[in-house]
Amino acid sequence: MLTATLKSLLSRKLRLVLSGLAIVLAVMFVSGAMVIKDTLNRSIDAQFSGAYEDIDLYVERKPKVEAQTADDPAVVPPVDRALVETVSRVEGVDRASGLVLAEGARAIGKDGKVVPGTGGPRYGGSWRGESDLINLREGHEPRTDGEVAVNAGLAEKAGLKVGDRIGVLTNEPRQDFTVSGVFGYSGGRDSIGGEQTVVFSEPVAQRLMLDGAGDFSGVRVGLAAGASAETVAAALSKDLGADYEVLTGRELAEKASDKSRGILDMMSTVLLGFAGVAVLVGVFLIINTFSIIVAQRLRELALLRALGASRKQMIGSVLLESFVVGLVSSALGLAAGVGIGALGSNLLAGSTDGLEVASLGIPASAVVTAFAVGILTTMLAALFPALRASKVAPISVIRASAGPEGRHRKQTWTGAILLGLGALLLVGGSVASDGANLILLGLLPAFLGVVLLTPLISRPAVQLLGAVFARSLPGRLGRGNSARNPRRTAITASAMMIGVALVTAISTVAASSEDSVTRDIRRDLKADLVAMGEAGSANSASIDPAALDRIAEVPGVSHLAAAAMDTAAVGKENQPVAAWRDWNAAREVLGLRSAGGSVETLAAGTVVMNESTAEARGLKVGDTVRLQLQRGEERTYRVGGLFANSTLVNGMVVPWADAEAGFRTGQPSQAFFQLAGGADESEVRSRIETLLKDSPEVTVQTREDVIEEFSGGFAMMLAIVQALLGVAMLIAILGIVNTLALSILERTREMGALRAIGLSRGQTRRMIMTESVVISLFGAVLGIAVGGVLGLAVAHAMEDQGVTRLSLPWGQMVAYLIGAAVVGVIASIAPARRGARLNVLAAVNHS
Repeated sequence: MLTATLKSLLSRKLRLVLSGLAIVLAVMFVSGAMVIKDTLNRSIDAQFSGAYEDIDLYVERKPKVEAQTADDPAVVPPVDRALVETVSRVEGVDRASGLVLAEGARAIGKDGKVVPGTGGPRYGGSWRGESDLINLREGHEPRTDGEVAVNAGLAEKAGLKVGDRIGVLTNEPRQDFTVSGVFGYSGGRDSIGGEQTVVFSEPVAQRLMLDGAGDFSGVRVGLAAGASAETVAAALSKDLGADYEVLTGRELAEKASDKSRGILDMMSTVLLGFAGVAVLVGVFLIINTFSIIVAQRLRELALLRALGASRKQMIGSVLLESFVVGLVSSALGLAAGVGIGALGSNLLAGSTDGLEVASLGIPASAVVTAFAVGILTTMLAALFPALRASKVAPISVIRASAGPEGRHRKQTWTGAILLGLGALLLVGGSVASDGANLILLGLLPAFLGVVLLTPLISRPAVQLLGAVFARSLPGRLGRGNSARNPRRTAITASAMMIGVALVTAISTVAASSEDSVTRDIRRDLKADLVAMGEAGSANSASIDPAALDRIAEVPGVSHLAAAAMDTAAVGKENQPVAAWRDWNAAREVLGLRSAGGSVETLAAGTVVMNESTAEARGLKVGDTVRLQLQRGEERTYRVGGLFANSTLVNGMVVPWADAEAGFRTGQPSQAFFQLAGGADESEVRSRIETLLKDSPEVTVQTREDVIEEFSGGFAMMLAIVQALLGVAMLIAILGIVNTLALSILERTREMGALRAIGLSRGQTRRMIMTESVVISLFGAVLGIAVGGVLGLAVAHAMEDQGVTRLSLPWGQMVAYLIGAAVVGVIASIAPARRGARLNVLAAVNHS
């Protein structure tokens, strides 16, 4: 039996190779993601190795609000000189000294813009002295309040040298300094992880980076000879209490390196998304391939049964073939994944200045996962065809060809039940007041139900789609061929359907979100001009309050509302918060509408919020909420009022005085300007831009510019979606090619007869091309229909996230149909050439 299986496998190697390509792609993306992550993790670890080698231990206060992402770092509360004295008295401590080092110092280049980031954080601090880690390359350390030193990475990026003037943005507006020195790091490094560091004199660093609220950001600890770091750290933790954290130099390096890993996680997620699509679509390709092969081997399998092969041996035979296909595909996919990993590592490392790629590594987890995904997916997909092979009766040996297709009632009933359950959950979620979970639960059964019921609609659907081509004889023959075996056509089309459904659903959610945002901005935003950071950045941009005071006096400006955004904590959960310098002006320019209580005023000790936030927190007007801002102590606020959900303002709004004392920076990050009637917009804009020249992180935009910038975020998401579609369509091409190639082999005698009675080679090609295009279009149409419905359901579930308008991406849907037709044409080229070149006499006599 083993010999027969291997010979059967070798005789059909081309067909199995085509089905295996889908697994190659899936394994390539999975292993590529893991190789990239492992290689760059080791590269980052090497870059940060020794970054804090001059610190034995470091003591700092725990942040009041934990960081959620690298782009939203936590503010570490400062410590005073008394803590330095306390630490110095602990047994095992040789010396203790205060250090100022915090994120938030942004250097302004000679072009008046903030120096672009190089992949790491931007630090501001005090000079820690030369050591084995830090060495001055030019000039000297800051000796006066008007001097700064910069690391070599920043100096090169900004074109700075000793004696140049440089502007710096911190927790205070722009201030100018003279560059007194340029320093580097051990190992010839200009930067560690792409960070940019500006070093001030200690009093200036305390004022600018700590708001004068404390003396130091932490305490450096040097151990006495023979002292154990673990023992001293335990003693410090015991003496200082739970509000403080004691870290070793290695732990500090790991903490800093984590800030550089965000892009790794994003890249890994994208690649794993591609792998998921490849696996999902590849399953249908493998099922179809083995189903067709089993059907074409009917007499062979029946003969084996007649010779005594058991059902168990038949199942084992097919699964052995699938194991070999999965094994070979996994090996090829792993090799391709290593290549993708090497290329991706170098490209991503190039985005971080000074990051050198470590030697390429293939982690054991990548190898294990690659073969597990490849082999298990292939064998599971081949299981159902294997079960069908085991049911072949020995009497089938006298048949000339495969018997008629079964009715597959179990599949139909299963599909109907799943579709009904999914539809019930979707409808229930749509009418329920809080039905988002029901809608999400209904997506999978509804999708699986459609897949299982596809053979039921396959014949009428392809007949309808094929009517476009039915004016010619090849078109009629191609349409008939595509409708001949509904189950085979359905499985082949499912590969296209899954990919198109996925991207249509995501595109529908994106279109609904974009239309909702656009409509809300056009309806609510009364401001004619807006000053904000890149992509609406709230935490990184800052605006000089004094400049806003001068803008308020510019002729033509009738209302000015400036906001600061931050992250606070409610219990253990983070909460977006905002504050407005002039709440009345904010309500006017943002078009806020009251939804309960009073939003006309924002008195001390009160907070207002949008309806969705109140609902999520279980709050109503008059309730109290405990809110911990980045700075200061936790405070209790009374909910004074609610306003209608708005794209422009979400979360909680606290009084401006609390933002000045408690936000990471008391400076506004966005400003909205409403112009008086008859004011010249271009002239007013020019004057505003002039007054904001010392706030280079923000750009003055019109309302249409703001809408376009918000739309840009959706465009980026759609670009990733199109890449996913490309992967799905590539596998769909393989599936259609495989199906047509196997079908041509199955219909060899029939095609020989058609050629014998006068069908030309060109007509044969058009017949096969029609069949391919019809199958591809069937999958695309079904995918668009299913994806559109599921996308609308998901968009409806996102009403609390501001998706208030349901829209379909008609332009993309038409493009998907055109793309499917092109895929059908491309997939038909090789099978059509083979079919047209059949020897007529040999084909007629084929058995």
